[in-house]
Amino acid sequence: MGGATSADAARRILDALQQVILGQQAATRDVLVCLLARGHVLLEGVPGTAKTLLVRTLALALDVKFQRLQFTPDLMPADITGVSILTGSHEFTFRPGPIFADLVLADEINRAPAKTQAALLEAMQERTVTVDGVSHPLSAVFTVFATQNPIEFEGTYPLPEAELDRFMVKVIVDYPSSADEQGILTRYVAGFEADRPATYGVQPVTDSGGLERLRQSVEAVRVEAQITAYITSIVRATRDAASLTLGASPRAGVSLLKAARAAALLDGRDYVIPDDVKALASAVLRHRVSVAPELELEGVTADAALKAILDKTEVPTA
Repeated sequence: MGGATSADAARRILDALQQVILGQQAATRDVLVCLLARGHVLLEGVPGTAKTLLVRTLALALDVKFQRLQFTPDLMPADITGVSILTGSHEFTFRPGPIFADLVLADEINRAPAKTQAALLEAMQERTVTVDGVSHPLSAVFTVFATQNPIEFEGTYPLPEAELDRFMVKVIVDYPSSADEQGILTRYVAGFEADRPATYGVQPVTDSGGLERLRQSVEAVRVEAQITAYITSIVRATRDAASLTLGASPRAGVSLLKAARAAALLDGRDYVIPDDVKALASAVLRHRVSVAPELELEGVTADAALKAILDKTEVPTA
């Protein structure tokens, strides 16, 4: 798959997403960039902002298996991974859990107990599930889209920093604009129903094999030394910033590099430019840093602290 062909295929997937998800251009783009970069996605937004619809539409455009998992306080790890069952012939057979799909939506991940969250995170990291000492590989395109309500909501447990670090990006899904919100209603008048995928009007753009080829094209995107130096400077600056009590890990730099490559491909380039890095820095770093409590009380957000770091970091010139 050539560079131009790859970019066309990637843009067709984005078009299919944006045709269904109104008013979330930045969020849909960041989600696709992460998928192309082989990363898992954390989606944050209040209920009813089309987070489930986004992932379901993506599964239709890619013609892959979609599975939604509702996380609750009583959800057990085996409810996700599957169990070994004793059969009539006195042998154990493995019954796969719902995690054995291509795109898995872990809805309201911050409502589940730590042990269940850990089972999902282990599967994300290893891309295999181990039950009773036997490993079962997950799908080649297995990707987790975990949703969480903003932490202030009642009955939620913040994800530990080590678990948050497993997500390549944290995408904020905000309320749509007035015009887009009216557009959503107009669409429902015309027969659209979120729970009936047949009404989305989405045709498959590619399949799991096509997605794998796109990912290989992403990995072929050139990254010059001044770009890796720029990424390193940004990540290291988060550790020295007075506004942050927790900086980003080396894994954050790797994630930013991979995401920047995918963004370059989406824009039809076979090389990364500083703007690719700059545009994705907040999405890749916002869940990996902690704002100093006294500044948080004054309303300083992770995004504001990161913007200040980006403004101070020297941008490489060609």
